[in-house]
Amino acid sequence: MRNIRIIPKLDIKNGLLIKGINLEGLRVLGDAFNFAEYYYNNGADEICYIDNVATLYGTNNLSKFVKRAAKNLFVPLTVGGGIRSLKDIERMLKSGADKVCLNSAIIKDQKLLKNAVRNFGSSTIVAMIESNKIDNKYFISTSSGRDLVKMSPVDWAKKVEDFGAGEILLTSVNKEGLKSGYDINITKKVSEKVKIPVIAHGGAGSIKDIIDVIKKTKISGVSLSGMLHYDIYNLFSNRNYKLFETGNTYFINNNISKKKPINYLKKLKETLFRENIHVRK
Repeated sequence: MRNIRIIPKLDIKNGLLIKGINLEGLRVLGDAFNFAEYYYNNGADEICYIDNVATLYGTNNLSKFVKRAAKNLFVPLTVGGGIRSLKDIERMLKSGADKVCLNSAIIKDQKLLKNAVRNFGSSTIVAMIESNKIDNKYFISTSSGRDLVKMSPVDWAKKVEDFGAGEILLTSVNKEGLKSGYDINITKKVSEKVKIPVIAHGGAGSIKDIIDVIKKTKISGVSLSGMLHYDIYNLFSNRNYKLFETGNTYFINNNISKKKPINYLKKLKETLFRENIHVRK
């Protein structure tokens, strides 16, 4: 029986949690650590921190945020964004990360993946695959979906497995942020092609969406962002957390905060358990 992991994914920029649609149109929601701490206290199996703009701007500012999270949150922490060398990977691991997520750098230099596995072990290296569907064909991409690469996610998944990656984080860029359900088709193909764990991300809008992708594919976990973040933003505002008045706050305050907050993590795990899907309580 599979043990399904529930992994909140936090896209960050300068320590702030951001969220968009199709990895674009980013809105700032607040201090990323506040959200991560809440998820940790409410049953998250892991936390995933991704610097969403690091590759675009050629930066890597994750260290101080990773140190803060690692000091206070005692669940596995995966980090990524702007990691381009073995030295970058080493710095993240020394800062407290348990796993490092790589995408753009290993597409440009496949030797980096092999060397990373050789130096740090498969269990610490996650290959992030950005799947883009265009005219019914699938491609991978770099730089948060901005730059297409003419290779299918299925073929690339097999390659990163052969190179020694210990896990795959599969993001369906076309679905990301839309809350219209996961791309079952590509998720099924990738999870059946490889033997290493595959984490599905992009499209979760309801607990039913999560149940569907678990039952119809061979994934090992689901990564959630918007489904959690907007609801928790509302919860924080009701509890007088300090929220940053930055970004598209008009959208947030007039469209999200009218909804009653739900502890989706707790409700999700309870529902999955009733569906005979094995999750950690």
